[in-house]
Amino acid sequence: MSTKNIIFENFIDKKTNSRLKKYLKELISSKSEVINSLSRDYKYSYTKKFIKKYKNFKNIRIFGMGGSSLGTMAIYDFLKHKINKNFYFLTNLNQKIKFPKKKYLNLVISKSGNTLETIVNSNLYINKNDKNVLVSDKKESILREISMKLKSDIIDHNNFIGGRYSVLSEVGMLPAELMGLDSRKFKKFDNLVSNKKFLNSLIINVSNILKLIKRKKLNSVILNYDETADNFLKWYQQLVAESLGKKGNGIFPIISNMPKDNHSLMQLYLDGNKNNFYTFFYTKDRNYPKLNQDMIPGSLKFLKRKDLGDVLSSKILATKKVFQKKNIPFRSFFIKSKNEEVLGELFSYFILETILLAKALKINPYDQPAVELIKIETKKILKGS
Repeated sequence: MSTKNIIFENFIDKKTNSRLKKYLKELISSKSEVINSLSRDYKYSYTKKFIKKYKNFKNIRIFGMGGSSLGTMAIYDFLKHKINKNFYFLTNLNQKIKFPKKKYLNLVISKSGNTLETIVNSNLYINKNDKNVLVSDKKESILREISMKLKSDIIDHNNFIGGRYSVLSEVGMLPAELMGLDSRKFKKFDNLVSNKKFLNSLIINVSNILKLIKRKKLNSVILNYDETADNFLKWYQQLVAESLGKKGNGIFPIISNMPKDNHSLMQLYLDGNKNNFYTFFYTKDRNYPKLNQDMIPGSLKFLKRKDLGDVLSSKILATKKVFQKKNIPFRSFFIKSKNEEVLGELFSYFILETILLAKALKINPYDQPAVELIKIETKKILKGS
């Protein structure tokens, strides 16, 4: 996956898999709404006129759990340098956020329209003077009923796209447009799937992960060297955990904040159990601060004329070299530029990777049946108390 702004270093084994080639070809040519949402041909249920109606709001709150908010959080943090609006995210209970007294546009996002945490947060924080938009399936639900009472605008969620796959549909692109970003620029799928180098690297990557799973390396540790990518990796974490964690299968995605974790977890990574494989994730920043030359002692003269980026790059390269010496499996993503196109490529890549892994493992990548058990039990307890 060496595109213009992303350099992907794959696992060492470069063998391709004919079965995966077949699966990928079928997936790309399928009429799946998930795959369609990655393309520029996808038809949104909102209009440009709708975006224009709300484009002047500077303070916007997102109410949503999991896939209803993680993709938008990833977009906001990764591209914050291009955004001049304030977005706030209510993505858990008991956050105790003190909001400034301003007029807000509230985007309430819930595929089912019955997500308990989203209902509770909406009840606690939405004021009658706010403007509200609900994004939800086109069916009767509690949030749709509340939204009608509040005279909110309602945008129909695509019934056939689950939350964790919805970032390039209405769920992520409506907020992106309100951030002042161009939703069309995220749609790189058609370019990617016509790139043989991209497709080949994807197949090699998935093939390697399947081999690692067979060897009982079930922990996928993401070594993240960029704080602005943290929510993107949390989106990826949900995508992998909910899509593959079924029937006794699954990969446990763990986000490790680097280089901080060199001083806490790296000992385990290098000399502990051998159940892990690793992903290096790092980005280029054109504005790394220079080190204060007057404060560098003679014993550290190698830091002369260096900036923060030089130190980070050295840390990454040193870690890779030690991993290679110890035969620790890893891949890496180096992001050379931050824009809509790059983030769109990353979203598309990991969605395709996850669906291919599920297909090879004979798992349905789109459902999450076990999670429903907790929802049912929670309602029973609340009704009985």
